[in-house]
Amino acid sequence: MTGSDVSPSFRLVYAPGVMPGKWVRVWNERLPGVPLTLTQVPAAETGGLLLAGDADAGLVRLPVDRTVLSAIPLYTEQTVVVVPKDHLVTAVDEVSPEDLADEIVLHPLDDVLAWETLPGRPALERPATTADAVELVAAGIGVLVVPLSLARLHHRKDLTHRPLRDAPESGVALAWPEAATTDLVEDFIGIVRGRTVNSTRGRARPSSSAQEKREKQEKPGRAAGKGGARRQQAAGGPAGGQRRGGGAAKRKGTGGTPKNPRRGTPRRGS
Repeated sequence: MTGSDVSPSFRLVYAPGVMPGKWVRVWNERLPGVPLTLTQVPAAETGGLLLAGDADAGLVRLPVDRTVLSAIPLYTEQTVVVVPKDHLVTAVDEVSPEDLADEIVLHPLDDVLAWETLPGRPALERPATTADAVELVAAGIGVLVVPLSLARLHHRKDLTHRPLRDAPESGVALAWPEAATTDLVEDFIGIVRGRTVNSTRGRARPSSSAQEKREKQEKPGRAAGKGGARRQQAAGGPAGGQRRGGGAAKRKGTGGTPKNPRRGTPRRGS
C-alpha cells in the first residue's frame, strides 16, 4: 500500500476533564470522510505525544512549551474544593484558602494547578492520581482542590464541591507541533474558533457537484434566450410584428375621421 492509498485521518489527544464533544460533532458534520480519533491521556503526557508525532493536535492544560508547540488558549476553568456532603464548608457558597487552614489538603502527583503555597496541611503522602485523591476525600482523609471539570469527572453522590477563590486556575488550549501545521489542523482550528464553513479565514471548500452542474446548465440557457430574442426581432418576429400591426391599425382607424368635425354644409341665412 502506497502513501497515496492511505485515507486521511485526524488524531486528537485530550487531557482528563476536557470535553471535546461539541467540536467533534462539528468535525463529523463538515468532514465526514476524515475519521477523527480521540485519545485521553494524562495532562502531563499530551505535549510529549504531540512532539513525538503520535497525535496531530491536542486539547491540553496550560502551560505548554511555546518554543516547539503552537497553542490557542480556549478558556480558563474555575477552581473548586471537593469535600464530603456533610462537611462544614458546604454551609457557604464560596470558600477561601483561609477556610482550609485546618484541613488536610490532598496534593496528587498529577495535579494541574500551579501552586506557590498549597493551603491547609499536607498529607503524609501524595496520592498518585486525582482519582485516588477523590477516594481519600470520600473516606474522610482530607479535601481536594481541582479544576471544576475534574470535580465533575470524578463526581460521587457522597461528595460535593464549592468554588475556591484566590486560588490558581487551569487554562485549556488547543496545541499542535509548530512545524506540523497541516490542512487538517487548520480545519480543526477553524472549528474550535467557531468559524463557519464559508469563512474566508478557513480553508476554501469546493462547490458541490450538483451546484456546479446547475450553474453550467443555467449559463447556456440564459445566453440562448437572449440570442433567440434578438434573432426574432431581426426577422420580424411576433414582438416586432405586433408593434407594427398595432400602429397600422391605428392609422387606418383615424384616417376616416374628419380633422375638424365642425366643418360641414354652410348654414343658410334667415
